[in-house]
Amino acid sequence: MSNPNAASRFDEIYNSTNKAVLAFITAKCGRTADINDIFQDTYLELYQVLSKRGADYVTNGRAFVLRIAKQKIARHYSLLERLRFFISMTTTNKDGEEVELSDLEADAFLTEDFTVNQILLETARQFIQQKPEDVKKIFYLFYDVGLTIPEIARMLALGESGVKNKLYRTLKELRNLLK
Repeated sequence: MSNPNAASRFDEIYNSTNKAVLAFITAKCGRTADINDIFQDTYLELYQVLSKRGADYVTNGRAFVLRIAKQKIARHYSLLERLRFFISMTTTNKDGEEVELSDLEADAFLTEDFTVNQILLETARQFIQQKPEDVKKIFYLFYDVGLTIPEIARMLALGESGVKNKLYRTLKELRNLLK
């Protein structure tokens, strides 16, 4: 970074957000091996934005970096990319040669799974919405924000065991509902 203001703004944002961003990425990553790559890519993009647009471009550092992290995770775990780990993305043509499926052809495999997942997600969302407000807050803070149980307990002024009980009891009910 040639601009000293951008360098100091980067340091300021990094120092105030790195723990929260790391917690968010860790909570959202499917594989622990991906955490460091996504974390580095997130701050690399912040660095590039500040270099290109200047130190004043980012007004809310935390929101900006979390948005970058969310985008990096989404790109890293795109549906097609996840499928490549589980199924062959090739098919045999009429000449007997193995050829790579196009993205559109591969998406055809996903339609039924996507529909089932959407139904399950909607059922889970409706189930959680029927719960008391404290349970909804615990779920939000744990799954969406990525806070730990002790952090949630402090934030909501509840005991850790109470937070665990509400979280795990509701998860058990949800598993039984979605079996």
